[in-house]
Amino acid sequence: MDDMIMDDKLKEKVELSILFDFYGELLKNHNKQIFEDYILNDLSLSEIAEEQGISRQGVYDIVKRCSKQLKECEEKLNLVKKFEETKALVNRIKALSEQMKISGKLTGLEDIIILSDNIMKDL
Repeated sequence: MDDMIMDDKLKEKVELSILFDFYGELLKNHNKQIFEDYILNDLSLSEIAEEQGISRQGVYDIVKRCSKQLKECEEKLNLVKKFEETKALVNRIKALSEQMKISGKLTGLEDIIILSDNIMKDL
């Protein structure tokens, strides 16, 4: 049970760090620094509170507010989702290209063209 809770917390931190990479510049500078210290630099709430001269609860509230704001940005803009989809298509193109190189046949060329068109359509 504890492992599952730790996995969920780790997944949440990874998700938030990705969202921060995409949308972090939209946060207020003060909040951005606190969020970055907590999520990316892995500082505790107490460490950040002491460094910033605010309460632990204040740090917690800022982290929660920033998390909510970053998630709302993704809900509206879907940049992370689009990035992941494009990455999957590029990986598929790479795999097809490698197969074609090994086999010496152009059997995957039509698939590569279709995948490339789909990427361009989404840009």
